[in-house]
Formats: sequence, structure tokens, C-alpha cells
Amino acid sequence: MGGAQRVIITGASSGLGAALARRYAAAGATLGLIARRKAELERLAGELAVPCEVYPLDVRDAGALSTAGRAFIAAHGTPDVVIANAGVSVGTLAEHAEDIPAFHEIFDINVMGMVNAFQPFIGAMRAAGRGRLAGIASVAGYRGLPGAAAYSASKAAAIACLESLRVELRDSGVTVTTICPGYIATPMTARNPYPMPFMLSADEAAGKITAIVDRGKSLAVIPWQMAIVARLLRVLPDWLYDSLAARAERKPRRGA
Repeated sequence: MGGAQRVIITGASSGLGAALARRYAAAGATLGLIARRKAELERLAGELAVPCEVYPLDVRDAGALSTAGRAFIAAHGTPDVVIANAGVSVGTLAEHAEDIPAFHEIFDINVMGMVNAFQPFIGAMRAAGRGRLAGIASVAGYRGLPGAAAYSASKAAAIACLESLRVELRDSGVTVTTICPGYIATPMTARNPYPMPFMLSADEAAGKITAIVDRGKSLAVIPWQMAIVARLLRVLPDWLYDSLAARAERKPRRGA
């Protein structure tokens, strides 16, 4: 992480987003912190001894993000780094009509929320000929997980979307990084009723992610053990994957 960067982070009020904010603040960055919970954002900003702009908004609201983006650029200039970290996860089963709203919510936040987060800054970054965009996807996007169709599909879509954006911005000076973590100890994973191997703390994950973004890598799976798992998932034949995955415990559905 070099120098006094200008950094935008979505989903910054807790978990990985807050850990990323602390990491960048330690390096002296000027921060734009985005999340729905105003009080939590303000509390975090109050802990950080760097300039912080707080934007309490929902990443599904493209208009609000556009307004926030213009305000940040007017106050501080074009950001050096934008990290689309906001995401949600809940168990879903397509056979239950009451899960359909959860499918919509997960796609809207995990996919469109990422698009909405990047859009206000891409033009300015391209014009400046520099900048780093990073999206937090997941190893869960490599294969469809039973009981988590919406989450797996949203993260697969995020991976493909980030790849498209990376190619679109080739030779522009703007890099696009896809981060696929395994398990990170955050409020989102706290309800998982199954073993979570190779789990990272939020601070450990943030340290790895900031280093990856700083290097401008196109794709990274963290931790390294999960990178091996991801490669295996890609090559497993369907008959074997189906047999193994069918035995896995499932994330609880909302209200279940």
C-alpha cells in the first residue's frame, strides 16, 4: 500500500469492510465509507485518525451512490482505490416461494451493488489513466452450493462481471482485481452451522486483500489453502461433486 491514497469502501460498517478501512487508515489514506448503518459508519470514522467521508446509503440505490461519488471527487479528487465489498448471504431454496425475495436481495446487493459502486468512478479513473477497482467475490462462486443457490450464483456473476470489466479497461491504466475469499470471521459467517476450514480473521483477510490490490493482481483466492480447494472444485466431474456436495450442511434460510 503506497502513500496517502484515496479509498472508497462499500459495506464498511463492520466485518471485512471495517477491517479494510482500518488497514488503509493506518497507511494514511483518505476514506470514503459506504454502508447502510449511519451510526456504525460514524463510530468507525471517529476511530480513524484520517479524513473520512461517511455515506450512509444502500448500494442498491444507484442514484445515491452516484451522488456520493460526485461529492467525494469534488472534495478529494478521483479515488485511487474502490473496493466493492458490500454483500449478503442467506440460505435459499427455489422450491419455497417465500425465498424469492431473498434471491432478489442477494443478486441486487452482491451483483448490482458492485456495479453501482464502481460506476461513479470509472470515467474519472479512465480520464486520469490510473486507479484500482476491486470486487469481493467468493470461492462459493466456483460451483453451485446446495442450499445457497442465490449466493453461489451471485458470486459467480460477480466473478464474470469483474472479468468483463477488467478486459474493458485493459490498457486504460485502471486495474480490476477479483478477490475470492474462503471463510472470513464476520457477522455474515457467524450463523453458519458447519465447520469452516482455513478461516481468516477479518483483519488477516484485510491485510491480504490490501496487498493484492496494491500489486494490481487480476484474480486472487485467499487463503492459499482455499486456492487449492478452488482449483479442485473447478475440475471435479459432476458425478463426484454432486455426491460430495449433497452431504454438506446448509446455511440456514431466513426465518428457519
